[in-house]
Amino acid sequence: MNSFSLSTIIITKNEEQNIEECLQSVDWVQQIQVVDAESADRTIELARLYTQDVIVRPWEGYGPQKNYGIQQATGDWILILDADERVSPELAKEIQERLQSWMAHDPVAYRIPRRNIFYGAWVRWGGAYPDPQIRLFRKGKATYNDVEIHENLIVEGRIGNLEGFLLHYTERQIADHFRKFSLYITLAAKERGKFTSNVHWWHLLLNPLVTFTKKYFLKQGFRDGIRGVIYAGFASMYTFGKYAKLWELKCENSQIPPSERT
Repeated sequence: MNSFSLSTIIITKNEEQNIEECLQSVDWVQQIQVVDAESADRTIELARLYTQDVIVRPWEGYGPQKNYGIQQATGDWILILDADERVSPELAKEIQERLQSWMAHDPVAYRIPRRNIFYGAWVRWGGAYPDPQIRLFRKGKATYNDVEIHENLIVEGRIGNLEGFLLHYTERQIADHFRKFSLYITLAAKERGKFTSNVHWWHLLLNPLVTFTKKYFLKQGFRDGIRGVIYAGFASMYTFGKYAKLWELKCENSQIPPSERT
């Protein structure tokens, strides 16, 4: 039987409401590392109740922050988590079994399905599930790219699939959407701006309608009842906000002399 060590890396910033349950779900892991972006709440204090491997450093972006944690990890394998995620008992058992039986010809990384919990219930439709996330990988075989938002893990080798799932306690209340909204649409607009030169009326009118139609009708979001409507509605708002913010950024940028633009 093989014996591989596992490191869990969790990046945080002001996550005192989430961090304890996240850490409790990985109390079986050999190394738990929290990379905190100078939280102003009790995140650091609470994290240190579960691990002394807490690194506090300025925020550099999602990809760079996770890559820093990967570099510091001591395990043969790495599991990446967000503070609002939990490792289910089923997933914990499956990961341990995979690592114990892993052979050189097996995948070097694994996709993990994620159950997104909106307003207290699992939303199964509208594209919200299985929401596969590549989170478990051999150290040295993967790093994150550096994009503004929705960073991707670049893997060198074959990727397998696990059946055990992550629990993602994303928006617990409607207010959570608005708390994140401005930051997320700004990051998404900056990323979209790398590929979109101009914002037209159809970006603002048609793209949100396409988003809603896709999630609510084509991907059967209606099967989740009221939650399905809200989920599709906020996705549509996010699309509108992204292009509206991109338009604003381009207007602001056009007023800057070319020699001073970045």
